Amino acid sequence: QVQLVESGGGLVQPGGSLRLSCAASGSIPSMNVMGWYRQAPGQQRELVARVISGGNPDYADSVKGRFTLSRDNAKNTVSLQMNSLKPEDTAVYYCNARRTLWVAGYWGQGTQVTVSS
Repeated sequence: QVQLVESGGGLVQPGGSLRLSCAASGSIPSMNVMGWYRQAPGQQRELVARVISGGNPDYADSVKGRFTLSRDNAKNTVSLQMNSLKPEDTAVYYCNARRTLWVAGYWGQGTQVTVSS
């Protein structure tokens, strides 16, 4: 059993920064893929950043150079540092954990990020 809880969302002006955190409990060491996704109203959920155990994080082109994913296995957390935020970054951000790329895995409830003046 794995449970994920996101936090750190909020309202920020364009160009600002936020740091999202995902607190995990359960069999986290067996989760080889950790990632962040986002979904805006009326849009499909999309991959933002993802890391496979032993590898380097991958990022969507839209956030590359602005967002940084980090995983702390000892503390069972995964974070997303978001800099230079744009209005198009507005969405609900979800943490995801899975054993492999071929399964849906587990999801948190999401945290709202709103980028607006």
